[in-house]
Amino acid sequence: MAAWSDQLLVVTILAYLAAMVCHAAEYATRTRPRSRARELVAVGAGVGAAGEPGPETPGIGGLGGRISANAGRAAVAATALGAVAHLAFLATRGIAAHRMPWGNMYEFIGSVTFVGVVAWLGVLARRPAVRHLGLFVALAMVLLLGAAGMIAYTPVEPLVPALNSYWFVIHVSMAILSSGLFLLGFVPAAMYLVRTGHDQGRRRFPYTLGPRVPAADALERLTFQMHAFAFPIWTFAALIAGPIWAEAAWGRYWAWDPKETWAFISWVVYAGYLHARATPSVRRTTATWIAVIGFVTMLMNLFGVNLFFDGLHSYADPD
Repeated sequence: MAAWSDQLLVVTILAYLAAMVCHAAEYATRTRPRSRARELVAVGAGVGAAGEPGPETPGIGGLGGRISANAGRAAVAATALGAVAHLAFLATRGIAAHRMPWGNMYEFIGSVTFVGVVAWLGVLARRPAVRHLGLFVALAMVLLLGAAGMIAYTPVEPLVPALNSYWFVIHVSMAILSSGLFLLGFVPAAMYLVRTGHDQGRRRFPYTLGPRVPAADALERLTFQMHAFAFPIWTFAALIAGPIWAEAAWGRYWAWDPKETWAFISWVVYAGYLHARATPSVRRTTATWIAVIGFVTMLMNLFGVNLFFDGLHSYADPD
């Protein structure tokens, strides 16, 4: 089962890579929506006059539109296939270890990315118009899973004694769920900043990516909704379940361990984002930058703390 799990990780990465390529094809062949003002100018110039076909709507008709639509559907199918392989990768890992597959950094990354992908497919089912974000979602999954396989890989082994508790399931599952939602929320946050920069006239990279992503307002709303949903879960995981388990395992609720400290830093930054988002005098771009910084602190907690610091959570280090 352990060998099957390792092979299924490769299949998962390849499926997300295929989704990324298909999304890139969709992104490249999708034309910019034509503004109403341009259509009126075209009609006034005689284009689309009575008895003649009107101007083709970019991205809907024509060869480019068909290629874009087919590439988008193929990308979603590849993402769904990757999610199935992803679930099988985690399931076989858990069967091989005779426990939930959350015992180290390698397994944690695999579980967080799975939550992110499932949440993304759920968003797609409700909001097909944001499908063009799939390029950046798939890119994030490929990078994180690739890093898990190359940097954080750990052979199957039993849990260390400190993790043999029912709080293992409660605390870690909530941390995984909230982290996966924060991961997904980071994508529209970053693209909102890109789209806003382009709308303000910036034409250098990465703002040149802006015209083909959803409208800024839609990206900002999705960013807020993902963070507003994830934040209470993270609060429970980091500031309630974690300290209760720490007291039972180590005899104290809080020890300012590096992972505890960075979890608290992430909580403060995300709380700052939600506060800024609810404050009318704070610009939405400023609030969104805070959300992006919050995800950077999550990456620091996941990679930096595990790789470069020693503490009570050192069992999460890769071998």
